[in-house]
Amino acid sequence: MADRTDLKMIEDPPKAISRRDFIIGVIAGGAAVSAGYYLFRASTRPGQRAAAGVRERLISLNVNGQQRRVDVMNQETLATTLRYKLGLTGTKLACDRAECGSCTVLIDDVPHYSCSVLTHTVRGRKVHTIEGLAAADGELHPLQQGVVDEQGFQCAFCMPGFIMSAVGFLKTTPNPTRLELAHGVSGNLCRCQDYDKILTALMRGAENMRRAAHA
Repeated sequence: MADRTDLKMIEDPPKAISRRDFIIGVIAGGAAVSAGYYLFRASTRPGQRAAAGVRERLISLNVNGQQRRVDVMNQETLATTLRYKLGLTGTKLACDRAECGSCTVLIDDVPHYSCSVLTHTVRGRKVHTIEGLAAADGELHPLQQGVVDEQGFQCAFCMPGFIMSAVGFLKTTPNPTRLELAHGVSGNLCRCQDYDKILTALMRGAENMRRAAHA
């Protein structure tokens, strides 16, 4: 009888793994890999360089004039870091492939699509988002005030990207013609197609910036 019982146990196929057990296993495996990485990093002596291809995940970023410590993956984009790690949701994600300009930020005063910039590449550089334009007391940036005065946007989803592109352009061309400013922000798209009002608002903002510079 014992031999038959042993034989039955050998012949019985293993039970199917449930979906819940599978998910738990995946999560546990990911946690183990993450923990292993940090143990590896902690075991590296000060001044000792990590193995090729391994980057430190906990990094410092200069965002809107402040040093921010953030945990960043190697493949993580700046747009993702700003929105989901630092809570700066004024940087909008739309196309997520460097076509619409909604995620535009300034890096060292130059406009960039943050959805196509890896966060690790901006270490040691200055990043400015729409949240960093207003003064500490809440006073709007001259360009923002121009947009408010002219009510230049309809749904305003694309507004932060347009403003950041315009601020970057006006740093090098402070007194543009309407056509020059149109070329300067041509990398930004408006799904409401309200371009005439947008340009009028940005021209008003450019005028406000010139006045503020000579005040």
